[in-house]
Amino acid sequence: MTTGAPIPTYPASASASASTRPRRSRLRTFLPLGLAAWLVLEIWLLSVVAGAAGGFTVFLLLLAGFLLGSVVIKRAGRRAFQNLNEALQRGTAPTRGGGNGLMMLGGLLLMIPGLASDALGLLLLLPPVQKAVGAYAERTVDRKLREAGSSPLGDAFQQARIHRPDGKVVQGEVIRDEQ
Repeated sequence: MTTGAPIPTYPASASASASTRPRRSRLRTFLPLGLAAWLVLEIWLLSVVAGAAGGFTVFLLLLAGFLLGSVVIKRAGRRAFQNLNEALQRGTAPTRGGGNGLMMLGGLLLMIPGLASDALGLLLLLPPVQKAVGAYAERTVDRKLREAGSSPLGDAFQQARIHRPDGKVVQGEVIRDEQ
């Protein structure tokens, strides 16, 4: 089965120039560095707070963050399930938004041990921050989808649909016999 997109071929030799390989994305380059910096920040903050207030206080803060995060995730999941149930009973598509995904992300950040992740998780629970982050994410996804629509891969997805004269779309697979 093919999608219509050409399969990239790269030279197998080790002496191939770097210009023939695709560039490494910025995310793949900087994500490990960002994670390492985040871990160092978390450990440093925990040690500063433990030095100032004591180890038992840090333990209570981490425990409170974990419990609050689990409550937030449970509540957001229940709300998302109720929205889906109501939409199915009405016979319509579920409404977008509601901030359930960002609330779940905030709860997950609260559950991760560390004070910086707790602060970020608490920020994500604030409605104005949810609205701003949600709008930014929606703009980014729309832009990426528009860019993908003009790429060969976007064209391949269009090729895999058959449009009938009566307006119905029949999903199918493109199978090429290599004979």
